[in-house]
Amino acid sequence: MKPIKVGLVGAGYLGAIHAKLLAALGETWVGVFDLNSEVAAQVATQWNRRVFGSLESLLDEVDGVLVASATSSHYEIAKRALERGKHVFLEKPMTSTVAQAEEIVALSQEKELVLQVGHVERFNRAVRALGQKAPRPQFIETHRLTQFRSRGTDVAVVLDLMIHDLDLILMLCREYPAHVEAVGVAVISEGADIANARLTFPSGAVANITASRISANPMRKMRLFAADSYISLDFANGRTEIYRLARPGEEALPGTLALGQVEKGAVKRHILCEAPEAPEANAIEMEQAEFVRAMREGVRPTVSGEDGLAALRLASEILSKMGTVEVPTGRE
Repeated sequence: MKPIKVGLVGAGYLGAIHAKLLAALGETWVGVFDLNSEVAAQVATQWNRRVFGSLESLLDEVDGVLVASATSSHYEIAKRALERGKHVFLEKPMTSTVAQAEEIVALSQEKELVLQVGHVERFNRAVRALGQKAPRPQFIETHRLTQFRSRGTDVAVVLDLMIHDLDLILMLCREYPAHVEAVGVAVISEGADIANARLTFPSGAVANITASRISANPMRKMRLFAADSYISLDFANGRTEIYRLARPGEEALPGTLALGQVEKGAVKRHILCEAPEAPEANAIEMEQAEFVRAMREGVRPTVSGEDGLAALRLASEILSKMGTVEVPTGRE
């Protein structure tokens, strides 16, 4: 079987993380290109890989590229790679504008190439544990809060943090919002540091989303409310808890706990709690491995270009409702 060759574009903060994990893929990762040749040399030397002096020279040697450079560079890099017939993995947000993302998605479809977007929470242990147990939610509440750090403040918190939850909500609801309300406040940086959005879907489902990068206590949680069930996802700890009404005649099974009994109605029903688990794994390493598999097998990745485009489009709508017109420069 012919080995798949991957090149890394971007050797900054996030690029260095990708480099460490790409090294575990062995000869699959051939080298790195960055406009800052010194930074590229440091990463390449650390992991005994090649430094490429230009994007074109890197594209000559690989089947696909993993792009972890500044968001403002994503469009040009992805477009050139796709035009050269190379598969592309783009970190989120996938491009600076929705129009750019639409063009990149269309080009990948035309060329029949893999386009994967780095919404890493899809590979979080809590999300993997939920798996097929996810109901169609009627109400979703999310909190993604971090302490202040200078990295990432070149864009509003919607693109820095909230976009993770937007991608997950679109996946869970399987429809696009019909109505968007949002508010954001710039407390420390020039872009909004805390934001809240309320989404209403055609089915009637509602999502209330809060993101902040000026919180004393970090939190990454999502709560799902559906008919007969409540689900709590803790992304920081990779923990999933499902509380639901037992079906008529159903008792607590192995792996579940009976919490009580609902007395209302002709038939008494138990409240069951279960905490499904998924194997421990590094989420970034998993998405890298999936990129290689998608290239080799010609399959659609878990987070496709279309998924990345939908999340970016929704983030842009939220920014618009906040009165923000912003072109994200992104970060490395």
